[in-house]
Amino acid sequence: MAQTFEATATAQHVGMRLDRFLADAFAISRASAERLLAEGQVTVSGRTVAKNYRLCGGEHVMLTQPDPTPTEALPEDIPLDIVFEDADIVVVNKQAGMVVHPAAGNESGTLVNALLHHCGGTLSGVGGVVRPGIVHRIDKDTSGLLVVAKNDAAHNALSDQLRVHDIYRIYYAIALGNLREDAGTVNAPIARHPVDRKKMAIARRAGEGREAVTHFEVLERFGQFTYLRCQLETGRTHQIRVHLASKGHPLLGDPVYGGDGTRFEARHRALLCGQCLHAGELTLTHPTTHERMTFHAPLPADFNTVLDLLRKEAL
Repeated sequence: MAQTFEATATAQHVGMRLDRFLADAFAISRASAERLLAEGQVTVSGRTVAKNYRLCGGEHVMLTQPDPTPTEALPEDIPLDIVFEDADIVVVNKQAGMVVHPAAGNESGTLVNALLHHCGGTLSGVGGVVRPGIVHRIDKDTSGLLVVAKNDAAHNALSDQLRVHDIYRIYYAIALGNLREDAGTVNAPIARHPVDRKKMAIARRAGEGREAVTHFEVLERFGQFTYLRCQLETGRTHQIRVHLASKGHPLLGDPVYGGDGTRFEARHRALLCGQCLHAGELTLTHPTTHERMTFHAPLPADFNTVLDLLRKEAL
């Protein structure tokens, strides 16, 4: 069960970096402090801040230690849709409903479990024993492409590309409402939700959260719904879901950010196995050959069925 710890910064802590304060006050490593900060598990006087935040004295610091995750992921014989594979990388088309790596409540049946079986344990160790090979993630109920590293060199090279925004990821989404613009950009930092720690939210104050940029283009309009092409410039947790919800257009089938409860959903609930979001295109530079590569994953059958129904109902 998650535990919460509290401490107050005093005059002796003025000017101290927050990550160092956490390590000293709560007897954890600096690495653990940085991880908890990145995960939004730390608040300073009720708000999330960056790890290099320097204390002024008097701040109330709250740290939440989440439920422990499994100590090691184990191989499981689960079918995978492999789009590309060689000695360095695997590109997978993940089905909606599959969790990427083990965590509390999802200790098995994940993409990592399936990859460990498929690759015979040959995955990079950079992510640790619970996240071997995982360079980036997509949500459980989002389908589509992600690249996995089979060795540490490939993992580090791909991580570098992500950091400088050199991996291009295109998503297809169905949002509620009729967007006014034909194309646009949402540039709004994302932080952990101040109340519901399982959710993300647009940062409320300057300096909070992490940079998040989403470009979008309207592909089709259905009156009460809009079919979109979204390109990630950054890759924050729930980024497209949070950004579109912030514009008043949450994704169809997304109860977390307000995309449920429509009459369409009530009639066709059996079709929706999560938010209508699919990672359909992935472009990267191969870590060894340095070839620029683009991969595509077609829309899942249920996503296409939803589109067909929306087209018919919009007539």
